[in-house]
Amino acid sequence: MNQRKQSVNDILVEIVDVVVTKVNPAGQNTVILDRISFSAREGEITGVIGPSGSGKSTLIRLVNRLDEPSEGRIFLNGENISGIDPLLLRQKVAMVLQKPFMFEGTLLENLQRPFVFRNFTPPSAGSNEISRVLDLVQLSPEMLTRDARSLSGGEQQRVNLARALISHPEVLLLDEPTSALDRPSTARLATMLSNICRSERLAIIVVTHDLYLAEHIVDHLIYLEHGKIIEEGAGAQMLAKPQTKAFRSFLAEPERNKNASS
Repeated sequence: MNQRKQSVNDILVEIVDVVVTKVNPAGQNTVILDRISFSAREGEITGVIGPSGSGKSTLIRLVNRLDEPSEGRIFLNGENISGIDPLLLRQKVAMVLQKPFMFEGTLLENLQRPFVFRNFTPPSAGSNEISRVLDLVQLSPEMLTRDARSLSGGEQQRVNLARALISHPEVLLLDEPTSALDRPSTARLATMLSNICRSERLAIIVVTHDLYLAEHIVDHLIYLEHGKIIEEGAGAQMLAKPQTKAFRSFLAEPERNKNASS
């Protein structure tokens, strides 16, 4: 098991002056992220919201080196992640993608996959490791023999989450975790994520369009537009009293209001 810091609200992830540029089809450099700086703390959920194409998914992909910055630095527990082997980094910084992916086989075999990939002996059905993650994501041990691909969308998302948690990460990255869920499933996932964040002392960074999720679980909220941080602050307070015209316009979109109240 990883050794954990014990002091409350330690900075686990620090992003400093990060720039990402990519070459577009016309051969021109396009700025995806422009001088981004923020911190994510232990036991807190940082939310990143903004319109499509604002650079949200690119931002979290940087934290476990699925993408690399053109400029700037990213630190995990004070260590520059550019010097950490990506496979080791991804044990510490786990990601749950937008669309749940199930490997062929049972729910148990899906939970054992991270150990198989690393040539470790996988935990058995009755092990503490399996029991721990099932309890965290509220899945019954009786489901371990079920074909993972036969599970509902909400159940598959929880399996994805359990698979990410089984290696005791320090940071959890979530990319639009509620995009395929109905409101009751979203509410259950919101409560679950909040409980997991506090009990496991994780730093969670979540990209979302879902204002319900942002309002109910996010401690620190970042509004991103055109690759820049336009506004940031305490989640519920920022949603209640947006300070910039850009963020007020974003919140006022009719479809977004409809989704937020449904």
